[in-house]
Amino acid sequence: MTQTTNRLLDELAKLMTDAAGAAQGMRREVEGVMRAQAERILANMEVVGREEFEAVKAMAEKARTENERLATMIGTLEARIEALEAQQQRLRSGS
Repeated sequence: MTQTTNRLLDELAKLMTDAAGAAQGMRREVEGVMRAQAERILANMEVVGREEFEAVKAMAEKARTENERLATMIGTLEARIEALEAQQQRLRSGS
């Protein structure tokens, strides 16, 4: 009876190992199908990829910096124009 019990337990252990392997295989297959489906959905939604997002973000930061530089330059030029116009007005008034 002991030998029969050991063989039964060995067969049961083998069955459990096979079932676990099959479950792992099914898990990988389901993950693959889910990943493919998610990628298809995202492609249909026209979601931007990470690389493209980072490139546009860098361009926006560069444009913002340039706009700030140009705004400062315009402010400086406007101040100079006002000073020159005031100087010209004083010269006209004094003549």
